[in-house]
Amino acid sequence: MPRFTSYSETLDYMFSQLPMFHNIGKAAYKADLNNTIALLEAIGNPHIDQKWIHVAGTNGKGSVSSMLAATLTQHGYKTGLYTSPHLLNFTERIRIDGKCIDEKTVIDFMNEIHETLDRIKPSFFEITVALAFYHFRAEKIDIGVIEVGLGGRLDSTNVITPILSVITNIGWDHMDLLGNSIDKIAAEKAGIIKRGVPVALGPMRNEAMDVMKAVSIENNAKIYHDLAVDVGFIRRLALKGNYQLENIQTFAYAIEALKDLWIPLKRSLIMEALENVVSLTGLRGRWEVISNNPWTVTDIAHNSDGINYTMGQLRDQYAKAVEVWKLNLIENHNSAIEINAQPPIIRMVWGMVSDKDRKEILSLLPKDAIYYFCKPSVIRGLDADELATEGHEIGLAGMAFDDVQTAYFMALKDARPQDLIYVGGSTFVVADLLLNLQ
Repeated sequence: MPRFTSYSETLDYMFSQLPMFHNIGKAAYKADLNNTIALLEAIGNPHIDQKWIHVAGTNGKGSVSSMLAATLTQHGYKTGLYTSPHLLNFTERIRIDGKCIDEKTVIDFMNEIHETLDRIKPSFFEITVALAFYHFRAEKIDIGVIEVGLGGRLDSTNVITPILSVITNIGWDHMDLLGNSIDKIAAEKAGIIKRGVPVALGPMRNEAMDVMKAVSIENNAKIYHDLAVDVGFIRRLALKGNYQLENIQTFAYAIEALKDLWIPLKRSLIMEALENVVSLTGLRGRWEVISNNPWTVTDIAHNSDGINYTMGQLRDQYAKAVEVWKLNLIENHNSAIEINAQPPIIRMVWGMVSDKDRKEILSLLPKDAIYYFCKPSVIRGLDADELATEGHEIGLAGMAFDDVQTAYFMALKDARPQDLIYVGGSTFVVADLLLNLQ
């Protein structure tokens, strides 16, 4: 008799009974691939004899994976895409040509492996990776784009032999698991580089690039890096975060590698894919403007490198808002409403998880903003009062709220037409926001 009879029952088991990084952080991290290998063997090794593109990196791997998947779909290839974590629904993690895996497949898979679950006790992520390979084989995809979950060398996705490896960049994140220096983190990410398999390397720090080149040479892996980038790619890309300028370079290097692998790709179709990457892959939460009155943006940036980019772009956006406000004030000086006579204010709806370098990250945030500190709805979510206290210590003024929804709606209530609202600090803050806006 099947163990699981409904999708809700299945998800409840996966989220509550399995070790899950999403909830408990490094306690769910496995220091080897044994469970993944055993699980895949139990379902017939669906990852073998399949074309894969493997994408790792500290930031940008979700965007680059989506650009590549959109491009392949646009060219008529039946394309699987595996990403993590999800924002709204678990099924987002596994897509074919943009369509999410169906709930029945999730139930069937969990019933097929229920005896294996008892035997090897895999983690949530190990099961999810196996489910992706299982689904992609059953649906007979032409090629799959697989995003690394964490690190590279010991990530559950690192059981594949891809036709192309892609490493976007190396930055400071998960140092407790990957190492406390850039070269150590780079070595973990470089673990996806396979013998004889070409690798596209995005813009990265010199010390990280040195590690990548050394590992690539050792594995006779041809490097694609520092090539000319078609400016048309940048102009047509629907994703507007400033950090996408680096991601589009990584994407362009990967495209050149795919062409050398005799995968015919047309410039016109690449342009269409970049323009429609959101609809083709479901990618969200990347400098996503959700309102223009007041102007509101949300972004999943959650480490120092990513937040440096988004705060720089937010400052640029604020400068534009001030100029618009000044012009409006001049044009409407006789009828200006008092509430609009004051300059724009940035209102930050900000939450974090407890295992991030809060001191470093908070130091990057604007001190002239008003803060609405909140706790994302995951076990690892940092208490909003604690976050507010730490923020106040370095001059970030604001109040604490129990959840993202309450904080956001208070910011919305306080905001005037000329103000700006930023919602972020964690992928899970963005997820809570988008879920509440559905």
